[in-house]
Amino acid sequence: MQFRRKQEAFTIHGKRGKPNRRVRLEEIARNCGVSVSTASRALAGTGGVKDELRAKIVETALALGYVNPTSAAGRRIILATSSVAMIDHQRNQFTYHVLDGLNERAEALGIELVTRAVATPEDEAQLLAEGEADASVAGCLFLTLDDAQVLTRSGGFSKPIVLINGDDPAMRHSSVTPCNRSAARLAADHLLDLGHRRILFLMHPGRRTIERRFEGWRDALRARGIEDINDLVVTVDDWLPELASRAIADRLEQRGADFTAVLTAGDSLAYGAMLAIQQAGYLVPEDFSVVGMDDLPLSGFSDPPLTTMHIPMRHIGSAALSLLLDDLGVTRLPARRVELACWLVERASTAPARADR
Repeated sequence: MQFRRKQEAFTIHGKRGKPNRRVRLEEIARNCGVSVSTASRALAGTGGVKDELRAKIVETALALGYVNPTSAAGRRIILATSSVAMIDHQRNQFTYHVLDGLNERAEALGIELVTRAVATPEDEAQLLAEGEADASVAGCLFLTLDDAQVLTRSGGFSKPIVLINGDDPAMRHSSVTPCNRSAARLAADHLLDLGHRRILFLMHPGRRTIERRFEGWRDALRARGIEDINDLVVTVDDWLPELASRAIADRLEQRGADFTAVLTAGDSLAYGAMLAIQQAGYLVPEDFSVVGMDDLPLSGFSDPPLTTMHIPMRHIGSAALSLLLDDLGVTRLPARRVELACWLVERASTAPARADR
């Protein structure tokens, strides 16, 4: 309660740095010569107010420093998600938990989420056109869509857009992701602290979020003086465990046990890596340590249970909705990039590197 009083006292400051009283909606209405209900509709962006009068009310609110407590209840938000991510079992697990957090917060606020699966560029263009034309749509959330395509087609969209599990390098749109770079570095540091030096990084390249995970792995190795890392990167064409299993099996067959640990860019790849190691006659973690990233529910029941980085998937969805709602006030805020901290969940798939290796 004490913190709340201090926070409220410094909401609006005068020129001398002393807290001013809050500006009330009644004051804005009185300055504009309109009713309180008219001022409220104008600031909320709802109908029934002429454009010239709305502009005057908004300008007055800005001049007075009014903080608009916009009600989100009754608004509609379009949630566009990759159709592949929705139907593919491995990727769907991540998407499901993000959607769970997003839906929970939307329900609490009385917001309607309109979910659309996007498979083609035409789907994206049609979705944006419908959202622009529908006055009840407050904005759009894009979940795990191809970043470059979304950014190309969303340039003329006038309503807020927030990217979930993606980012805009030009900072035109706000975004929410796990802190992928620091998460991968923490995972690699865990293996390095156990004495591992030859740590493979197994990834499905393409999206910027996964490139950040690669960079975190690279940062950790370079910080320990390991510069020659090119031969430690293994790539696959999808997130399927069987592709990861094949890649690690091929590596062992062609080059032998020239590594002691594997860090994967996703848990599903870690499952395949452990299977390949075991089928080749080795043990996890006695011969090879394996670390994943995501902390999917299955990871606690794999054989052995997987050490992994916990990604706060539910919180990602909730934070994305908060970002979008922040833009529904009198003025649009500058684009923000929010990264959520991740943490290591240590299980049985990691152990100290063997002294003879």
